[in-house]
Amino acid sequence: MSFILQGIGVSEGIAIGHAHLAAPAALEVMHYLISKSQVEKEIARLDNAFAVVRQEFEALQKSVTDGHARAEFSAFLDLHLMILDDPMLSEATHSTIAQTLCNAEWALTQQMQELLAQFEQIEDAYLRERKADVVQVVERVLKAMLGYPRHLPVATKLTGDSILVAHDLSPADVMQYKQHQFTAFLTDLGSQTSHTAIVARSLNIPSVVALHYAHQLILENDALIVDGTHGVIIVNPDKYVLDEYRLRQEQLELEKQKLKRLKSIAAVTLDGTPVDLYANIELPEDIEQVKESGATGIGLFRSEFLFLNRNDLPGEDEQFEAYRTVAVKMHKQPVTIRTFDLGADKSLRGAVQVAANPALGLRAIRLSLAEPRMFHIQLRAILRASKFGDVRILIPMLSNVSEIEQTLNHIEYAKQTLRDDDIRFDEHIKVGGMIEIPAAALSLDTLMRKLDFLSIGTNDLIQYTLAVDRIDDTVAHLYDPFHPAILWLISHVIQSANRAKIPVSLCGEMAGDKQFTRLLLGIGLQQFSMYPAQLLTVKNQILKSHLPDIVPLVNKIIKADHPQKMATLLTKLND
Repeated sequence: MSFILQGIGVSEGIAIGHAHLAAPAALEVMHYLISKSQVEKEIARLDNAFAVVRQEFEALQKSVTDGHARAEFSAFLDLHLMILDDPMLSEATHSTIAQTLCNAEWALTQQMQELLAQFEQIEDAYLRERKADVVQVVERVLKAMLGYPRHLPVATKLTGDSILVAHDLSPADVMQYKQHQFTAFLTDLGSQTSHTAIVARSLNIPSVVALHYAHQLILENDALIVDGTHGVIIVNPDKYVLDEYRLRQEQLELEKQKLKRLKSIAAVTLDGTPVDLYANIELPEDIEQVKESGATGIGLFRSEFLFLNRNDLPGEDEQFEAYRTVAVKMHKQPVTIRTFDLGADKSLRGAVQVAANPALGLRAIRLSLAEPRMFHIQLRAILRASKFGDVRILIPMLSNVSEIEQTLNHIEYAKQTLRDDDIRFDEHIKVGGMIEIPAAALSLDTLMRKLDFLSIGTNDLIQYTLAVDRIDDTVAHLYDPFHPAILWLISHVIQSANRAKIPVSLCGEMAGDKQFTRLLLGIGLQQFSMYPAQLLTVKNQILKSHLPDIVPLVNKIIKADHPQKMATLLTKLND
């Protein structure tokens, strides 16, 4: 029987293949009583299972460190290790076994339920979602105790057209599945920033999440069509539908091949306006993708990924080598290094703080200023690397001029210590600020007097302006980049910077989405920064754009007071 499922598309493209169902994660456990003499043995059995899972996580961490996976995985695995080592899970389970004389599996599941009940009381949506991580860790420990295979089973008939269908995937599961060449991912749970979404985008394969019942409705080896662009799944399509999607798939592949021809062509509009297309990276290894895309600089080096997936902090020399490597490989092209944006969902191991609102708490530049020693080490490393290329410093999450002044004082102090050590660096290194808090956008004139350039972070700007948690699936429909307030803020920042003759770039998800390219060009943006895989698609839009035709339409879109009118104008703009 053929039917259609609708979810959230998180990675574009079309995949055609056969379903491979991941084993259900949920495990049923028995409840039985033990004698007092068996308590120590039962606790030892539990501790052994914890040790086995810890070894598995650490082995996966090693593979991440060795560069076999993207940096984002390390952050998720790091979180699971912290949950595994949390006394509220292990020691509390010891007490349950001893006090109630029950088996370890039952005691562990009871403790898990208590923790989940506590998570349900948390108002912050992001922290509530972390209960899924607790469940995934507990289930892995249960599998170890119950003798389930240590490695995820994969069907012997698995082929290159296999599409992974799962209820949910933990980071560790994804790491183990990653060695197999799946052509797409589907999950019942998830959001734009879920584990599966991240791996799908890093592998550049179609993916759809939030399908709710896909794992129950789809059978092993069912024929599937995955439309990652529109979030549509077609199960057991008939011949005519299959032929139609194969044709679409071929057309998409042809378009990709055509785009590759644009790599060495300068990004210039039809009326002769040059546009800078930069790349976002997390680690030095990403430079190869940057070169393949034809990017003319690094608009955002997310330095915090150097701090994740480790028990210690990266020293000055280690950071210097990472920054220097990127600067050298970019051959004097701009390299903008954002100071570590730690906190919220990207925390150091052992330094997790349960805040009521982590996205609004001690993170980014606030954390840097609160940890001056750690900040000083990073600033010295960046300054040392500035000798080897056009390196720039970017300050994340600015909200007031005081934070800029404090940061500039830290930079000057770092410079002086390097002078004292007779170490050369760029004395005139440029310092910019990220505009991702509405307060920063609304007090721009004051901030610009202290900064050399600006970078708009639309992901957080939208989240904070609309009061919408961008990783909460229940309010995903309210996360709207086309909201009039968002367009007004972006326009205000770009036009204010242009009038002040201060360079301004945009490095959020909007920069890499082709439906926004002409809109941003019409507002006056001439620097885009995005993932390398998105760059050629955006360049293609730029090459076909004529600013004198675009600007009048864009002005009407920004002034539009009704969503339908705005949508009509946007369609006309992109046609």
